[in-house]
Amino acid sequence: MKALCWHGKHDIRYDTVADPVIEDPRDVIVKVSSCAICGSDLHLFDGFMPGMQHGDIMGHEFMGEVVEVGSGIRAANGHAKLKVGDRVVVPFTIICGECDQCRRGNYSVCERSNRNRRLGDAVFGHSTAGLFGYTHLTGGYPGGQAEYVRVPFADAGCVKVDGSLTDDQVLFLGDIFPTGWQAAVQCDIEPTDTVAVWGAGPVGQFAIRSAILLGARQVIAIDRLPERLSMAQAGGAIPLNFEEESVIERLNDLTEGKGPEKCIDAVGMEAHVGGSIDSYYDRAKQAVMAESDRPHVLREMIYVCRPAGILSVPGVYGGLVDKLPFGMIMNKGLTLRAAQTHVNRWTDDLLQRIEAGQIDPSFVITHKVPLADGPQMYTTFRDKHDGCIKVVMQP
Repeated sequence: MKALCWHGKHDIRYDTVADPVIEDPRDVIVKVSSCAICGSDLHLFDGFMPGMQHGDIMGHEFMGEVVEVGSGIRAANGHAKLKVGDRVVVPFTIICGECDQCRRGNYSVCERSNRNRRLGDAVFGHSTAGLFGYTHLTGGYPGGQAEYVRVPFADAGCVKVDGSLTDDQVLFLGDIFPTGWQAAVQCDIEPTDTVAVWGAGPVGQFAIRSAILLGARQVIAIDRLPERLSMAQAGGAIPLNFEEESVIERLNDLTEGKGPEKCIDAVGMEAHVGGSIDSYYDRAKQAVMAESDRPHVLREMIYVCRPAGILSVPGVYGGLVDKLPFGMIMNKGLTLRAAQTHVNRWTDDLLQRIEAGQIDPSFVITHKVPLADGPQMYTTFRDKHDGCIKVVMQP
């Protein structure tokens, strides 16, 4: 089969690889109908995440049709929970559905799905869940930017969808829609709240719309690209271009000098290096491998957030950050909440919202291409050329 494979920094290739096979009774094989490039994939593309190996298949946003089913996928009544021909969205977090964390709904820290658990324990203290297409720290599972994918623990993870909804409407249930939703839910939004969202990329766009659906008084989108800010404004947000005005001054103006109650970091480890001193500091330390992540957004959020407010971090961080003003967090009484997304905790509710017409997630798509065009689209997406906000690929 064909797949997009990692061969080093800025080197994604459209390769011929072996077809996946059933390895465990709870596996299924999915024929991919649609997949996407995620902002998290860019951290691999740019060489900031450890644990990748030459030939690893990329991608963790995908869906398709079940074409082969393992013998162990059975529901309580003895009938197969999944069958050949079922249409499924596959969450990026691989979950067993049975461990202590899964029973609590903490799916992104499933205790059983990371097959490289000892490596995860060594790096993080305790291993997190296995992830598709995302380094050997999280299991080294082949990803979904391919014609076919083996899905482990498929009876626990796969989200079945019917034929009345298009791929474009449901594809993002596997990652960015639940990620943006969880980012907003973590904020405990109240009707009087101002929610500031740093980053109006795909996750930021869903965080903005989620905050509005959850009843925030006003939502502010912080970015520098006109097309992203325009999309955020169309979704109900107040746009703030950080290259044209001071983020701190504007946020204080919009909140009568008190600062936003809730702040969301939808940027993560590769914050844009602008004119701020700390941005240049981070870039210099990153260049000599003295720091792995650029936490400019975190610092700014901590500084401007209203005392007793909440900081929500869906943006991916990979390792060490420097000059984080933790004293501000403590003295201002801020709450910090962060996690990879517990996707299956949210999918039933979000699918119902899509079916009810509350939101059509396809709004975020700007580019649709064949899978073969994936290598060049990584560069287009990373560099935000051609107004690119979200890329969907079809094998």
